[in-house]
Amino acid sequence: MTRTEFYDDPAAPEPNRLVVAASAVVTDGEGRILMQRRADSGLWALPGGGMEMDESLVGAAVREVREETGLEVEVTGLVGTYTDPRHVIAYGDGEVRRQFNVCFAARITGGTLAMSDESTELRFVRPGDVPALDMHHTQRLRVQHFLEGRERPYLG
Repeated sequence: MTRTEFYDDPAAPEPNRLVVAASAVVTDGEGRILMQRRADSGLWALPGGGMEMDESLVGAAVREVREETGLEVEVTGLVGTYTDPRHVIAYGDGEVRRQFNVCFAARITGGTLAMSDESTELRFVRPGDVPALDMHHTQRLRVQHFLEGRERPYLG
């Protein structure tokens, strides 16, 4: 299924669903950030996805990282909340979502790096190499906020 992201675009389709989602900035022992190239858009992104009815938001972040990367993680902090109504995501099945994303910081506790069908590539990236990745600016913003080492999470 294809995925197209719009930002502040008057031609964007009208959202028909609000999705609560969690993402995670997962770092390894060298301070590199785990990134995935999404199969549905070809863009680099943090692992993450929608929260299920029977889980917490932190639980959703942990589950999504496990499902998409094979790694077990522990959430260690809050990067921020990302709820900009100008960000609209359209899927090939007709779903057009406005996403409410909470991004966490996480560390690896186990597992083995393995791709799911949601990715075409997984890579640990040094912070200085992030600008070269082809990614939607809303993903880049989350990584930037993490790297800033803010005292308080981003609220937006």
